[in-house]
Amino acid sequence: MLIFELAVILLASKLAGDISVRLGQPSVLGKLLIGIVLGPALLGVITSTDVLGELSQIGVILLMFIAGLETDMDEFKRTGKASTYVGIAGIIAPLSLGYVAGSMMGLPAFQSVFLGLLLSATSVSISVQALKEMGNLKTREGTTILGAAVIDDVLVIIALAFVMSLAGGDVNLGMVVLKKIAFFAVAILLGWKVVPWALRIFAPLRVTESIISAGLIICFLYAFLAEYAGVAAIIGAYIAGVAISLTDYKHEVFEKVETIAYAVFVPVFFTSIGVAANFTGIVDHIGLIVGLSILAILTKLIGSAIGAKAAGFSWKSSLGIGSAMVSRGEVALIIAAIGLENKLLQQDMFTVIVIVVLITTIVTPPMMKLFFTSSKEKQKSIAG
Repeated sequence: MLIFELAVILLASKLAGDISVRLGQPSVLGKLLIGIVLGPALLGVITSTDVLGELSQIGVILLMFIAGLETDMDEFKRTGKASTYVGIAGIIAPLSLGYVAGSMMGLPAFQSVFLGLLLSATSVSISVQALKEMGNLKTREGTTILGAAVIDDVLVIIALAFVMSLAGGDVNLGMVVLKKIAFFAVAILLGWKVVPWALRIFAPLRVTESIISAGLIICFLYAFLAEYAGVAAIIGAYIAGVAISLTDYKHEVFEKVETIAYAVFVPVFFTSIGVAANFTGIVDHIGLIVGLSILAILTKLIGSAIGAKAAGFSWKSSLGIGSAMVSRGEVALIIAAIGLENKLLQQDMFTVIVIVVLITTIVTPPMMKLFFTSSKEKQKSIAG
């Protein structure tokens, strides 16, 4: 059954992606929507299984690994201030207004803060694909988005640990912060000393594709260490890609890994997001879903855009950056699951949040297309 489902996913995602591009949208939008069509919500051809979930996880890890391989470190250093502004401003707006929304809904204080934290999360895996397709990944805007995503992830997880420790959860805030610091320190040290050495060791081995295997080993180990430290696995994969991008093996690893990822795993990731959609009981909460979706989109869009504008970007570029930060993706779903387990989120509210996360993910590619395309056209008219 899995083999058949993989065949259907690959065929459908490629065709849907092509249709999306023909309609003037990033291909990722078609891949997300075809997942909803194929999944239990509509046709029921594909079911969300644990195996499919694991393949999807590999897909998003490889996607962020490739983004790391394509990162220009000189540009990354230059956009440090901008990334910080975007990351922090993109948390303050949804956190504060999410708390206000929770209070207006009658939620207790801790649950209101938790709702704000949920709305503060960002996952740029969808945005990375849209940036690649539009040729914006290696630009100042693209690098700022990636840097802001790292900052956002770390700050939101630390804030979550703080809230759970105050709410009586079994969480040691000092240990959480220490694990984050330890991870980044170890990741940087390994990237500086061990990664180049490991690639040099693998290069002369008399086996096929030894360098590619070495790159994937490094990627998966970084993702595992990140998850173990309480940082998203995608952040670990991204840092692994950056580390390899500083070596002589960058292009060889990039070309082969991109082929592996986009042939199988990345299409599975995009499609599985739609497959996991469950619209049961949606009618009972339609008002809440619409309200929270608008709040989630606008607070992240405007908050991050203000941060980008403060860092010196034009308003068009700032809104493009803000739109790329809108998708909550798997990071918000992980936080929601933690909230459900620790009674900071009720079951019906969990269902609402899952749908809101799906909506933010679907609207991100067309929003990016709108702002980044108009920004490019404006630049061309100025140049002309």
